[in-house]
Amino acid sequence: MSYSIGYLGPKGTFSQKAVEALFPNQDVISYQTIPACIDAVKQGHVKYSVVPLENTLEGTVNLTLDYLIDEKSLKISSELVIPVEQHFMVHPNQKERWRETEKIYSHPHALAQCHQFLNNQMKHAEVDAYPSTGAAAKFVSENPDEAIGAIANDQAAKEYNLEIVKANIHDFENNETRFIVLNKNGSALRMSDLKRQGFKTKVMISLPTDHAGALHQVLSAFAWRRINLSKIESRPMKIGLGRYYFIIDIDQKMDDVLIPNTIAEIEAIGCHVELLGSYPYYSIEKNREERDTV
Repeated sequence: MSYSIGYLGPKGTFSQKAVEALFPNQDVISYQTIPACIDAVKQGHVKYSVVPLENTLEGTVNLTLDYLIDEKSLKISSELVIPVEQHFMVHPNQKERWRETEKIYSHPHALAQCHQFLNNQMKHAEVDAYPSTGAAAKFVSENPDEAIGAIANDQAAKEYNLEIVKANIHDFENNETRFIVLNKNGSALRMSDLKRQGFKTKVMISLPTDHAGALHQVLSAFAWRRINLSKIESRPMKIGLGRYYFIIDIDQKMDDVLIPNTIAEIEAIGCHVELLGSYPYYSIEKNREERDTV
């Protein structure tokens, strides 16, 4: 069955790697912003949208989380974690003199993640921020006679026919990005070709203003049932200082008794609980093959 998938573009980004791993044989449509990507599935232009939610170094992508909170009609149906591997690439015309590169383009996060390479090996080159790693690679491909380069992933090098002259230049080996798949019905999306790590259930809880110790009681409701929580974070409710939503990841899928009873106990003390999704999560193994570089 064929249907369209939205993702945060442009081509050559880690988002494209994620969407192609999740939906290898489907039509994909890139969007320039996270809100546009989420609106596309909300308005029915695509069946699913793939957006980044969290990075090892940068933390939660608050824009994604805030839109997920606001758009209660959308649910998470799957999650994928991919390794972030940054490479230095140039146009093939510049391959032999890449050490003389005068200007390097990339997304600000990628530039920050490759500080040691830039400071130790390319200190002479000027760095310039671009909206995305893919857009930076595209610009380099369109200017073959200029002494410029880009920091991006292998998808960008393939997409724009660039030459990777220095592989794996990122400062931290364990950098990863978590992507989520959003759709309207929230049914779990299971992928047979990916390595499944487990299931999780994500809920959003707002506390009553007149109940002291409410957060402690919320956590206790999970604790005495021995329900493991893998993540807890807060986001402002945007209705006044000191008012927060609490986003909680439960390390198991929704069942018929345990989690519903926990939610019922939490609601009994005046909390509001919203289910954001119950879904499988997957990962892509890091590519540990040695690359030849010049």
